[in-house]
Amino acid sequence: MGHESESGFPIEAVYGGGEQPGPGEYPYTRGVYPSMYTGRPWTMRQYAGFGTAAESNARYRQLIEGGSTGLSVAFDLPTQMGHDSDAELAHGEVGKVGVAIDSIEDMRVLFDGIPLGEVSTSMTINAPAAVLLLLYQLVAEEQGVDPARLRGTVQNDVLKEYIARGTYIFPPRASLRLVSDVFRYCRNELPQWNTISISGYHMAEAGATPVQEVAFTLADGVEYVRAAIAAGMAVDDFAPRLSFFFVARSTLLEEVAKFRAARRIWARVMREEFGARDPKSLMLRFHTQTAGVQLTAQQPELNLVRVAVQALGAVLGGTQSLHTNSFDEALALPTEKSARLALRTQQVLAHETDLTATVDPFAGSYAVEALTDRVEDEALALMARVEEMGGAARAIEQGFQKGEIEKSAYRVAQEQESGERVVVGVNRYRLDEEERYEPLRVDPAIEERQRVALARLKGERDGEAVAAALAALRKAAETPSAAGAGGARGAAGAADADDANVLYPMKEALAARATVGEVCGALREVWGTYAPTDVF
Repeated sequence: MGHESESGFPIEAVYGGGEQPGPGEYPYTRGVYPSMYTGRPWTMRQYAGFGTAAESNARYRQLIEGGSTGLSVAFDLPTQMGHDSDAELAHGEVGKVGVAIDSIEDMRVLFDGIPLGEVSTSMTINAPAAVLLLLYQLVAEEQGVDPARLRGTVQNDVLKEYIARGTYIFPPRASLRLVSDVFRYCRNELPQWNTISISGYHMAEAGATPVQEVAFTLADGVEYVRAAIAAGMAVDDFAPRLSFFFVARSTLLEEVAKFRAARRIWARVMREEFGARDPKSLMLRFHTQTAGVQLTAQQPELNLVRVAVQALGAVLGGTQSLHTNSFDEALALPTEKSARLALRTQQVLAHETDLTATVDPFAGSYAVEALTDRVEDEALALMARVEEMGGAARAIEQGFQKGEIEKSAYRVAQEQESGERVVVGVNRYRLDEEERYEPLRVDPAIEERQRVALARLKGERDGEAVAAALAALRKAAETPSAAGAGGARGAAGAADADDANVLYPMKEALAARATVGEVCGALREVWGTYAPTDVF
């Protein structure tokens, strides 16, 4: 069925044509699918997680009942760093910026009553991504779900942690080995799962310009592709499951151009450099989140407007899924009401506007087409500089990406301080007195409850089985990663003799009720931890 305007005349699904490739055609400037949102809207995800698994489970149920079409899990800082809630380093951080997950027991509670064979779940976890993915698979199997049916994404993008975010554990080379092991494992066991979400979002939040966001993100993508190929995988075996994660700022025109340029660059890199032939290997599919760094604590209701504009840019740019930030996130974790308003923002765009009536509405715009070309040219030049340093990992070791982003962040801060860059409610149009706002607060007693639960778990489980499983994991980590991927495992999960994929013994350890901290600790013993060098 076609779309009609308010005045009653038809809106074409696609405008333009001629010599330029259309939507769903290489190099996918106009979108990765021919119909885009004219067939169905983007996936509406809401990033959520706080406190205990039970509290987060309640929020997920509310979001699903409110119309969210995908879950997105936020983990607390100790979980992101591979520490249990009872670790000394975890003190004061348990449940604060996400949900605390220490073991399979917490994962069961987190997804209690949620049919994992029917929902699509994104998990924002990087250094210990393999651990949380396997916990998710174990819980799904307990629900009777065939792993081949599981759909979702694990972020698993550790390179950007060294650049912009800081939740790394192992050195870069060991981290790349773990990433490629996830690729190989999912190819065999979780064929519908997106094995990585290569992220520019956090670089943008740290101060990267749109050009830097595209260049450094795609350079990381190139590094991951090379690591997977070095591990013996054919590019078309894993590339269709790669995905990306970008920010959407308030500068709508450049953001639309950024998304169009990123698709074009990636398609050409995958075809020309890596020889990919499967069209799905060439498609840059991406999730978008509105710009948290642009939210303000002053006059926080203004963030509703900012988020709507940012979401509009993501949709006009052709995102596959979207998270809209809540207006109160500059103050605290979102309340139930503010999270619902954020979801409603997406629903208004999908159902009350004509954004879903036609594909790539800005195609042919003089401004957007020119900006697309400019972003592409400058991003390619920056990617070439990374290549000259030996690729993304070696450039990270030299502090290049981090240094470039910090320069951009400093420039923006200066412009805001001088008033050259207007931030409404902050350096212009301020109020003499701000209204009082009551944020959501996390109960500090959560930490003690998690400690008690961990002590009970360790007292009830088979300690010898856990120790044996962790020893097998250490042995696999000590063995160089195999060049061959091997075949799918039988019921016993035994690895081929020449295959040292750490995910198989890791799954056995987690099933035996080893904790997140114990599993990551076993890998720390073998691979060590990363200590950044200040090069400035």
